[in-house]
Amino acid sequence: CEMASPEPAAGADGASASQTAVVEPIRLPTPEEIKGQDIWNNCAVRSVVSGVMGGGLGVLMGLFFGALENPITAEEMTARQQIVYQAKQMGRRSISNAKTFAVMGLIFSAAECVIEKARAKHDTTNSAVAGCVTGGALAAKGGPKATCVGCVGFATFSVMIEKFLDRHS
Repeated sequence: CEMASPEPAAGADGASASQTAVVEPIRLPTPEEIKGQDIWNNCAVRSVVSGVMGGGLGVLMGLFFGALENPITAEEMTARQQIVYQAKQMGRRSISNAKTFAVMGLIFSAAECVIEKARAKHDTTNSAVAGCVTGGALAAKGGPKATCVGCVGFATFSVMIEKFLDRHS
């Protein structure tokens, strides 16, 4: 009694389909790609880009949450007054959120980059420490207790995001 082979049928030359797969040669990066990587590895560049992207996200979130705000006196306002009020609210929220998210992105990215270069490791510890620095800096106006809570909260959030995205595995 013959049993079926788990491997695909062999070709005319005796090689199986899995053995005939073409192996691509390793491609070295071009000088332009290397220069691009060097630029992106600069902490100042990375921080500024993160700040700009954070500001953009803040604008979008401000527009979204500003549109959700409902004035208490909406019943007494005309349609035009409501539209003007909503536009002003969206603008105020956008500016406020843009500033907050820009600062948050800049601080976090700068801290993570500096820590990563100092430790010469790319792991979750960098994100945790950068999160602590960011949370503490953003909450510093509230005093020492707020700074500690901000540090722990943002560090925890950063580690959870890292685990969820699984960036360092």
